[in-house]
Amino acid sequence: MSCLENILVCIGVPFLLALLFVKGKQREYISFILCGMVMCLLASYVTSFFMAVYGANTLVTAVEITPVCEEVLKFLPFLLWLFIFEPEEEDIVMAAILIAVGFATFENICYLTENGAANFNFLFLRGIAAGAMHLCGGIASGLGLAFVFQRSWLRLIGIAGIMGFCVVFHGIYNLLVTAGGSWQRCGYLFPILCITVIFFARQLMKKHTI
Repeated sequence: MSCLENILVCIGVPFLLALLFVKGKQREYISFILCGMVMCLLASYVTSFFMAVYGANTLVTAVEITPVCEEVLKFLPFLLWLFIFEPEEEDIVMAAILIAVGFATFENICYLTENGAANFNFLFLRGIAAGAMHLCGGIASGLGLAFVFQRSWLRLIGIAGIMGFCVVFHGIYNLLVTAGGSWQRCGYLFPILCITVIFFARQLMKKHTI
C-alpha cells in the first residue's frame, strides 16, 4: 500500500471499531466522516490520473482539475445516500457537513505528512482556510439538496447547479491561494468570511422563525 493508504488505515480503524458500539444516527455520522476520508484518498488518485493524461502543471491542476475531481467525489456518495434513504432535511445537511469535515481532515493530515509540521502559523491558517472551504461546500450541498429534493421537478437541474457552485467555489479558492501575495491572503480569508456570513444568516433566520 502507498503512504496515503497506510495513513487512511491508521486513522480509519478506530472509526470502524467505533461502529461496532454505536447505533442509529451516531453510526451514520461516523460513517459519513469515514466516507469523506475515503473520498479524499480517491480524489488524490483521480486528480493525479487526469493530471498525467492532460500533462497539466501544478497550477492548472489546482485550478481546473482538483476542484472538479474533489467536489464530484464528495458529491457522489452523498447523492447516492439521498436517493436510497430519502432522509429528513436536517439529516441531509448534517451528512453533507460531516462528509466535508472528513474530507478536509484527511486532506490536512496528508498535507502535514508531505510538508512537515514545523511552521505552526502557516499550518494553522491553511487548516482553517481549507477546512472552511470544504465546509462551505458541504453546507451548500446540504442546504441546496435539502431544498431541491422536496421538489421533484427541480431535482435534476438543482443537482447540476449545486455541484457546479461547489466546483466553482473550490476553484476560486485554489486560484487565490496559488496566486501569492495579497491575493493568497484574500484566498485564505475568503472561506472563513463565507462561513461567518452563513452562520449569522442562519441565526437571523432562526430568530425570525421563532
